[in-house]
Amino acid sequence: MSYKYKFQMYKALQANTQKIYAEARQAADEIGIPKELRGKFGLTGAISGMPAPLRRDIEEAAEKGGAEVIPLASLVEQIREIVKDYYGDAYDVAPVNTCEGGLWVSFDALCTPPFLGRGDNYRARYIVPWEKHLHHHGGYGRPFPPKYKDILADRGSTAGEMGFYGKRQNNLDAVVVPLEGAEYPNHGIKYWPVPLLTGVDPEASAKRIAQVAEQQAGLLTGFSSLAYDTPGYGYGAKDADGTPILQRHIGEIARRFNVPYIVDNAWGLPFVGTDIRKIGADVIVYSMDKATGSATSGLIIGREEVMVTVRRALGMHGDRWGTTASYGKAAYVTQDPGKEALLTQIVALQVLRDRPQVLTAPVDALHRVVVEEFAALPSSLKSGFSISKSYNSGAVEINYEATWKSGGMGFPIFSIEDMYAGSHLLQTGLAQMGVIPTIAYDANIFISPGLGTTDSDGALIEERARWGVRALVRLIEIIGKNAGLIG
Repeated sequence: MSYKYKFQMYKALQANTQKIYAEARQAADEIGIPKELRGKFGLTGAISGMPAPLRRDIEEAAEKGGAEVIPLASLVEQIREIVKDYYGDAYDVAPVNTCEGGLWVSFDALCTPPFLGRGDNYRARYIVPWEKHLHHHGGYGRPFPPKYKDILADRGSTAGEMGFYGKRQNNLDAVVVPLEGAEYPNHGIKYWPVPLLTGVDPEASAKRIAQVAEQQAGLLTGFSSLAYDTPGYGYGAKDADGTPILQRHIGEIARRFNVPYIVDNAWGLPFVGTDIRKIGADVIVYSMDKATGSATSGLIIGREEVMVTVRRALGMHGDRWGTTASYGKAAYVTQDPGKEALLTQIVALQVLRDRPQVLTAPVDALHRVVVEEFAALPSSLKSGFSISKSYNSGAVEINYEATWKSGGMGFPIFSIEDMYAGSHLLQTGLAQMGVIPTIAYDANIFISPGLGTTDSDGALIEERARWGVRALVRLIEIIGKNAGLIG
């Protein structure tokens, strides 16, 4: 079968959804995924709604410390020491309950106009590249220019005032800048623009961002981006020491305008991954229960100058009568992560500082499994799939933008709106096979260890990982066949 227009292919996939599900369930039986394992393992341990089991050392720290009387401020001080051991005394830290909480307090503390003083508040704007996950770090202001005002319309679980629209900060705008070399075509059953970023030109993109900054100079209060480091996220171009060039340029532009650069590294590892010093960011925010493996919590690492404001907003910078730390009331005391989370962060950070191979070795093993299993893809698809690994994210990236480069139909690209609408067949199809899916939209698939695929010490259980990856490969074949790409 062939289609003249891509929307026709997606219409056919929608019509064949139940057929695809039936074939996926049959494939799971053929692969031999044990019935008792189905629904209990998956392709990533790094999604918010399905935290991975804790490693033994992290679980033991929470259990032991949970039975002791420990001042929370002393735990935060231990985290400060570990972070300063690695980044130096010019950097500080603040643990929070989630990465989103860390982004929220960072934007409000560093980018929004002040409330106090006579007269009307002024408006402020921060600049963010049009990239993946824009609803995370790009969702804290009203989109500018207005053609992007509906770009986050249907994301998340709740619409309108209680959804992403509701998290926009007071008098703050988000200036969205398309990246040079990127493409933003419509794709998916829920047809939507998708950022395709493997072709991003970092030098030209930085020049464009600088031009927009000049235009917005009177209102400019910050920059933001992801801190990821892979081709599929637009950061495949790196300098000699492995630092993404575009991130480094954004940091340089931010310094020129004397405004903060806030980077979202939710699916990232402190110390092992993107280095805040090398990209020139002011603040980097982590989801510590994703790649890092601690209990559900977040972490803000930043330059001491700006962290004073962030820590004050969290109520942990010091008491009014003069102390080095506190644990009191403030605007964002609601972001308190709690004792057990702090205990697990300490162990996780110590391991990352002293024994990073605990986190990197499973990625090496998983990368080998992915390469071996994807070798079985039909030749009509295989040439358009590329595989790389990221120690920053503790993940293996599979990108298939290149399947569309010939000018004909490529492998179906499901939008993030498909994910939220339940029409993302790579995700819903894996669920039919008993495999908990991963983040796989915008022609990019991220796979990481942890969700039933590692043992209690964090080592990869290769058989389980192989079942999950093999299921993904078979599902790609099934979808490809129903899209008319495989005879």
